[in-house]
Amino acid sequence: MSQPELLVPAGDMEKLETALDYGADAVYLGGEGFGLRALAGNFTLDGLARARELTAAQGKKLYLTLNAYLRPGDFAPLAAYLEKLRGLDLDAYIVSDPGVLALVREVDPQREIHLSTQANTTNAGAARFWQEAGVKRVNLARELTLEEMAAVRDGCDVELEVFVHGALCVAYSGRCLLSAALAGRSANQGLCAHPCRWGYALMEETRPGEFFPVEEDGRGTYILNSRDLCLVEHLPELLRAGVNSLKIEGRMKSRYYVAAVTRVYRDALDRYLTAPETWQVDPRWRDELEKISHRPYDRGFLFGGRDPLIHAADSRYLRAHDFVGVVLEAEGGQGLVAGRNRFFAGETLELIGPEMRQISFEVGPLTGPQGETLAAGQPNGRIVMALPPDARPGDLLRRAVKAEG
Repeated sequence: MSQPELLVPAGDMEKLETALDYGADAVYLGGEGFGLRALAGNFTLDGLARARELTAAQGKKLYLTLNAYLRPGDFAPLAAYLEKLRGLDLDAYIVSDPGVLALVREVDPQREIHLSTQANTTNAGAARFWQEAGVKRVNLARELTLEEMAAVRDGCDVELEVFVHGALCVAYSGRCLLSAALAGRSANQGLCAHPCRWGYALMEETRPGEFFPVEEDGRGTYILNSRDLCLVEHLPELLRAGVNSLKIEGRMKSRYYVAAVTRVYRDALDRYLTAPETWQVDPRWRDELEKISHRPYDRGFLFGGRDPLIHAADSRYLRAHDFVGVVLEAEGGQGLVAGRNRFFAGETLELIGPEMRQISFEVGPLTGPQGETLAAGQPNGRIVMALPPDARPGDLLRRAVKAEG
């Protein structure tokens, strides 16, 4: 791999198309089983075939997650699934379980294999071990510092991938047992119930049903809530440390999240590749990332610090903007929009597109496809409306959330 790769999640076909439009070099997605996001949209075999067509037509890569930890009864169905996948010629499978790795090597020996962060690779010796087992790329544990990443690179020649943006698990590289213990849903088999986000209270065993709040401040408790990762300001350091692929988390996030985050990291990466000596942080990048739903951002373990950082202000997501529509058609200042949230004439919306295009505009009269007057743009509706002159199909519309109080 000569150029660093921007790797973007695709929870369904709509998000895959958005990832490609907004600058992904490669996308990763899940099939109908054997992955760690069983509750994402995921792809049927027909859907994977269509995804393969789209990515191949644009010269982009497509990776399939098979990174669940399997039980003995899972291997026969997996072998059958791998046989069906062979004809799709996907670029790589992402795995965690050594048994899955061995089965892929047996059934589809030519297929490229990437190692998931779930395998907790923290040193060059482990990376070499996996490389000798047939792995071409290793996603390093999120707990590594920049210095430790560079040390891994110095000690091996396997491709290295790291997460640069998105949610962080409170457990070590996502190897969590809370969901299985409290909800009977195994996080390591793709069914995490996210108990780290639940509210908790204290109960004394002789007083059943009498709950005492566990509060850190007036908002409640957030002792298990990790912050979100954001490393857009540190891409040069990661690339100089020898990282080959920059991965964005979020197969269960929205189409708006995929678009907004991808275009920021695409812009930051392209600027570095064009002029690394003069690269500097553009304040617009962080401003844009603040406009998606997220928990407070942090650099994780990149520059050291072993103490866990929990939510310092609130356990809820921060949301500055609502995603209200997708441009389906646009020509001559008029367009057809698919509604996602209600919006009204007279409101100020912002149109965003690839390559950091964005412009604010006031909504004019709204009509339906048959010319009928609409009181508002509605979710799942089709709305004909005036748009900025450079609007294009695939652009998104958003609205600033009014501050409370």
